[in-house]
Amino acid sequence: MTKKAGLFVGLTLSFSWLIAFLFFHFVGTGNILFYTLMSIGYMFIPLLVTIIIQKIIYNEPVKKPMGISFKFNKWFVIAWLLPLIMAFMTFGVSLLFPQVEYSPDMAGMFARYLDQFGPEKIEQMKQAMKVAPIHPFWMSVIQALLAGFTINALVAFGEELGWRGFLQQEFNKLGFWPSSLLIGFIWGLWHAPLILQGHNYPQHPKFGVLMMIIWCILLSPLFSYIRIKSGSVIAAAIFHGTINASFGLAIVLIKGGSDLIVGFTGLAGFIVLLLLNVLLFLYDIRYAKESIINNSLYIKI
Repeated sequence: MTKKAGLFVGLTLSFSWLIAFLFFHFVGTGNILFYTLMSIGYMFIPLLVTIIIQKIIYNEPVKKPMGISFKFNKWFVIAWLLPLIMAFMTFGVSLLFPQVEYSPDMAGMFARYLDQFGPEKIEQMKQAMKVAPIHPFWMSVIQALLAGFTINALVAFGEELGWRGFLQQEFNKLGFWPSSLLIGFIWGLWHAPLILQGHNYPQHPKFGVLMMIIWCILLSPLFSYIRIKSGSVIAAAIFHGTINASFGLAIVLIKGGSDLIVGFTGLAGFIVLLLLNVLLFLYDIRYAKESIINNSLYIKI
């Protein structure tokens, strides 16, 4: 790891964990609005650290080296639609586990959110579902796609400028797999304070830290590939934003299973990512016009 990369990792983890500690110690998670605002601010810390290092400490440009480009190509579309495919695949794999079943009435989702919203709010949601012109699942699909390349992508850019912008550039010479896995590990570790407070793994917050690190490691090669092939960190932000918007799609129609088993960040999601990484490898070495997995100097800057 270069001195510059080490500085980024040290500052990003230190600032992020300090802010998380102060928030959870003095504010807590009781107020959903405050927690949401803190989470959004948390996502912009990698961006701020990137700017501090590039512009203030090293007096270097940000836009071109970090891949801030809006030049459209097919990888932007892939980044936008792939999370939807991942959600459907994860939904299907989740149903293969014992005591997990298809729930078109969304009973499983209502049970998961009962403690968070309370029985009165849940009943309101059920009544709204009955009078909806189309099934809420399909409404959620539309919302996920719309949010994925707009507001969610904007927020996700705060992270991606750090992970797939700064670190991707710094770890370039390591090669595709080592750089992707190292970025994934750092990315997963960065989530630790949020996971310990129940984010993504409310039933298993402590073990969830390890699960989140594994998930980020498995997901990271897809991010790196999209970043490199598109030539833009914006495509990575769209991918990230649409994944965040699609989280619920993988579990909204299933009942049963713990947060360690079902959903994007459960074992079902791990299986899907393993499969996609295999397909990514086969695509790159057999069908891609220009292989990047076998080329260590793969980022065009």
